Amino acid sequence: MPGTVLLLAASPLGRGRLVDAAGVLPVLAAVAPSVLSGTDTANVVELADPLEPQAVLTRLRAAAASPGPLTVYVSGQLQLDRRQRLPHLALARTTAATVRYTALPWHWIREELRLRSADRTALVVDLHADAEAWRHVVERGLDCGPSTAVYGRVAPPGRRGVAEPSYMKAVATLLRSGHRPPLETLHQQALGRVAEEIAGNLVLGGAGGFALGAAPGSVPGSVADSLPRPASGAVSGAVSGFAPGSAPGFTADPAAGSASGYVPRPAAGSSPGSAAGPAHGSVPGLAQSPVPGSTDRSTPGSSDRSAPGSSARSAPNSSVRSAAGSAVDAHAAISAAVRAGRHGEADTIAARHELAAVRAHGPASEDALHWSEVRADLAMFAGDAARSCRAWLDVAGVRLAAGQSVDAPAVEAAVDRAHHQWGRIEDAARARELGPALAELRLRVPGRRSGALENVQRQLRQLQTQ
Repeated sequence: MPGTVLLLAASPLGRGRLVDAAGVLPVLAAVAPSVLSGTDTANVVELADPLEPQAVLTRLRAAAASPGPLTVYVSGQLQLDRRQRLPHLALARTTAATVRYTALPWHWIREELRLRSADRTALVVDLHADAEAWRHVVERGLDCGPSTAVYGRVAPPGRRGVAEPSYMKAVATLLRSGHRPPLETLHQQALGRVAEEIAGNLVLGGAGGFALGAAPGSVPGSVADSLPRPASGAVSGAVSGFAPGSAPGFTADPAAGSASGYVPRPAAGSSPGSAAGPAHGSVPGLAQSPVPGSTDRSTPGSSDRSAPGSSARSAPNSSVRSAAGSAVDAHAAISAAVRAGRHGEADTIAARHELAAVRAHGPASEDALHWSEVRADLAMFAGDAARSCRAWLDVAGVRLAAGQSVDAPAVEAAVDRAHHQWGRIEDAARARELGPALAELRLRVPGRRSGALENVQRQLRQLQTQ
């Protein structure tokens, strides 16, 4: 099966530039697509200093929806937004004051990848962090989801000029030999080539995006050694195995004939360490819009598709391990059912776990809400936009009733998803039925983009004439 590769290199074009991220793309571009992917054939998408986070999300979502192996190479710099203090990948127009609106939230990458099959997804990163982002990743890690294989490094702020993505260049140079060894081996070989330069960096290896030790040459007790690590068997975010992957926020698929044409901006993701963040699913076949600075290249025969958890000092008991194992089994079974088109079976499995979570922890618990969100996405995969919309409305209502704020990331995400699914309902009567509830929610939860409420009201007026 053809593989998919996404090459993303981004950093601000102005004075805030910490690293010449795009400088590595010519070296990566010289590597055969099959070698970048580790498959016989592959489709490669390159994004060089893109301007808009939503455009990057579109490409990322399309890559995550591909059925074959996926490798994402990311070179760039990390900054925190001023409002929610979450890490973002700075893009070409990003400044310290505009991170929230012009940079790519890191949790978008996490959410896109976390529900893909663990053995088919890898993330290779070479990141430079400003002072605030550096403190964040030291204290909390770079949350990439519990199962995505992550290799690379995060460098602290430099003292002199614009840095080079030396780790990624080492990776690219090794790959130009025409052979891609196992990523763990490639990672170690690249580290060996730049050992002196990355002393004191956070080195990422394995699943999740947590540092597994100090970089070669760093002194014992460095920040890499002090980074919290998830305990064995702990569950961080959704458990992997649910193959279709997606992200918060939705770009309407023009081919689907979205009724609203409104594209809600994704809300911030759940904070690292939440027991069960929102579960999402990507839309296979999502249309791709042109992205500034992007090119596609394919090999012949390729597809044309483009919390830290608990501290290690308190190991989980057998009941926690059993619960984690049960969740893994459930997601694996759901994934298999969805791939086979058995949507009713997938929903039945999720409903059973949702009921068990409600009985054990209550309807407003994160465990119960997780399974409610899974069922909302399953309705989307089954092509039932109305049922998916209603489920997301219910999730948002439960979260608000439980006392979560109207600008809480999970609340904003649920309302945005309800809005997106409402715009895809083809039956005017069902859209009219759900529209008032969505409008009422939009009064309370306007989201990040202006015009959301007005969009719902305008569409409702149009529906009344049908």
